[in-house]
Amino acid sequence: MSYSKETSLILDSTRGQEHLSSNQPLYYSSTFHQNTLGGNAEFDYARSGNPNRKLLEEKLAQLEGGRYGFAFSSGIAAITAVFLTLEPGDHVIIPDDVYGGTFRLTEQILKKFNIEFTTVDQTDLSQVESALQNNTKLIYVETPSNPLFKVTDIDEVGKIAHKNNALLAVDNTFMTPLGQSPLRLGADIVIHSATKFLSGHSDLIAGAVIVNDETLKDDIYLIQNGTGSGLSVYDSWTLTKHLKTLPIRFKQCVQNTEHVYRYLRDHEAIEAVYYPITNDTHLRQAKNGGAVLGFRLKDESKAQTFVDHLNIPLVSVSLGGVETILSHPATMSHAAIPEEIRSERGISNGLFRLSVGLEDVKELITDIDWALKEALYESNRSIKEPNFSS
Repeated sequence: MSYSKETSLILDSTRGQEHLSSNQPLYYSSTFHQNTLGGNAEFDYARSGNPNRKLLEEKLAQLEGGRYGFAFSSGIAAITAVFLTLEPGDHVIIPDDVYGGTFRLTEQILKKFNIEFTTVDQTDLSQVESALQNNTKLIYVETPSNPLFKVTDIDEVGKIAHKNNALLAVDNTFMTPLGQSPLRLGADIVIHSATKFLSGHSDLIAGAVIVNDETLKDDIYLIQNGTGSGLSVYDSWTLTKHLKTLPIRFKQCVQNTEHVYRYLRDHEAIEAVYYPITNDTHLRQAKNGGAVLGFRLKDESKAQTFVDHLNIPLVSVSLGGVETILSHPATMSHAAIPEEIRSERGISNGLFRLSVGLEDVKELITDIDWALKEALYESNRSIKEPNFSS
């Protein structure tokens, strides 16, 4: 895979500066001097804009091939900003295995403002079309989805949206701008939890929105400025630095993930592995399978045993860090979804999501293998040992 163009954009850290330096200065200021009363100063109050966030937003837009970028205080703040461009009475189509935080936002908060949401399996285009209403204004897509890695055809869903005067928003967190380019495939809005791969060091919380349309640009900025949800100066400065290593980080993580996938798919303790490398639609619209996969234990009762015997992965929420992170969707990312809905969607106790980091992949696989064998041994022992209790 080639990252030459993207790398040059990321490493151009001095764009727009009056002096050359390896990193942009940190403008730790809440307010800025204005020479002309009533003039049109570029920066006045840091909530409305500041040099560090401006540079970051320019880079985010360039990476996604868009005109306008916006940095937010979190991924969910970025998603919220997109939804808040809607009006009361508007209707949105979202995926049936949508991220738990987005589910909570739509079900418990935005419905209070009379915004309607319908969940469908977006891998089935007929379901997307059937869910359309006269008031449908947005189709919101996660591809590959979290945590079952379902793949939605961005180009085709975009055609459905635009034919019905709706917009298409795509969460591109898993694939990053280096793996997938939704704007070039027909999306109107691209969203990131920049906490994940864009930052890659598990040291900040951030979100991003990228658009091409002038009206959308104004609408998103109104929300960012009016709600005070823009990314802080220091986190903007830090994230801009982290972007410099994104190409090499993502490339190596993808390579490691492919090795882990090949190991897991044939393991006797694994019921299923979820990774879009074999999906034709995904391969048409993306450059690789990404650096995150899911897998399900055959004996779901041994989930804790498996976790207890791991040494390398960080067992936690989030993904996209330089360290390998193992997440348990049922109790972490999708815990906000009621249990009965999680069960319907296959988000059960034996389902794990693995974000593969930069560790030696042989050591990582050896560690996972040991934990799986312990879980398998305990499972077989519980089956074979007789019960002598009366």
